[in-house]
Amino acid sequence: MNNKSLIHALRLATLCLATLAAPAAWSLEAGAAAPELSLPGLKDAVSLAQLKGKVVYVDFWASWCGPCKQSFPFMNELKAKYGAQGFEVLAVNLDAKRGDADKFLAEVPAQFTVAFDTSGDSAKRFEVKGMPSSYLVGRDGKIASAHKGFREQDRKELESRIVQVLGTP
Repeated sequence: MNNKSLIHALRLATLCLATLAAPAAWSLEAGAAAPELSLPGLKDAVSLAQLKGKVVYVDFWASWCGPCKQSFPFMNELKAKYGAQGFEVLAVNLDAKRGDADKFLAEVPAQFTVAFDTSGDSAKRFEVKGMPSSYLVGRDGKIASAHKGFREQDRKELESRIVQVLGTP
C-alpha cells in the first residue's frame, strides 16, 4: 500500500469511527442546496444535476464498511419500490482504489446508480461525518434530511422520510 492509499484509508477509517463518536448534529442542514456531484460512474459520468426534479437518496459508502454491505439490499428495494415515482439512488463510493469497489459490487450488486470518488472531495462537500452517510435530496435540489450509519432498525424511518418527500410537490 502506498502512502496516498494509506492516508486515504486512514481518513475513511476516521469517518467510520466518527459514526460512533460524533454528535447527532449535521453541518449540512435540511433546506440547504445539495452540493453538486459530477463523478465517473460504472459506464458514464454521473451528475446530481442530471437527476434534478427527482427525489434522490445520495449514499456515501466504502468497500470495507460493514453497515454499507447491509444497506445495499435496502437501497435496491427502495429503487424497485419507488423508482416509478421519480425516486433515484446515487451511491458514491469513496475507496481510494476502484478495484476494491468493483470487488464489493460483484458480491453485493447494485440496481441503482453508482459513482466513484477516489479523492473523497464529494464527501467533503457533503460534510460526511460517518460511514455510510445518506442524504435525501428533494425534487428542488435541496437537502430534505441526512442520516449517518445504517442499522436494520433504521429502515422504517428512512423509508418514511422518502415517502414523505416523494409526496411533497
